[in-house]
Amino acid sequence: MKIYTRTGDDGTTGLIGPGRFSKADGRVDACGHVDELNATVGLALAAAPQGLIEPLRRIQHELLTVGAHLAAQSDGALAQMLPALDGQTVERLEKQMDAFEGELEPLNQFVLPGGTEAAARLHLARTVCRRAERIVVALAGQTHVPPGIIVYLNRLSDWFFVAARYANHLGHTDDIPWSKR
Repeated sequence: MKIYTRTGDDGTTGLIGPGRFSKADGRVDACGHVDELNATVGLALAAAPQGLIEPLRRIQHELLTVGAHLAAQSDGALAQMLPALDGQTVERLEKQMDAFEGELEPLNQFVLPGGTEAAARLHLARTVCRRAERIVVALAGQTHVPPGIIVYLNRLSDWFFVAARYANHLGHTDDIPWSKR
């Protein structure tokens, strides 16, 4: 199977369901930002310590689910067949953050992104996640977006922050405090 179809040469693309959409459409833009986030998670995975590999891989699968929900027409039958992003998914992220934080020194000041390579990549994922969240929130102002997606992206960016600190901990590297000069 060839990867190129030439059907997008006119500036349109297909989503889940009938019709073609401009590549500048807000739904396509949101899908692209979530895809970029998933690629950033893959970059973080390449340097992740053992304790973060399984959670990051699971997040990659969840981000494909988020992208599918964004690509689906919300009232279509295909959208109803997609896996749900429910409160249990967000609850799992919260429990993981609590477990990570249980091994970390309490945070009493701002820290700079960095430390180990894994932590730096997780901080990058956090910022890409925040951008994707902003784009999805803007899309939700124009059309229906399942509310669980916004909650998930918000919590996920928090997760990346805590995971970055945890990666530094696992790498026996201190977080870098912000120096208020």
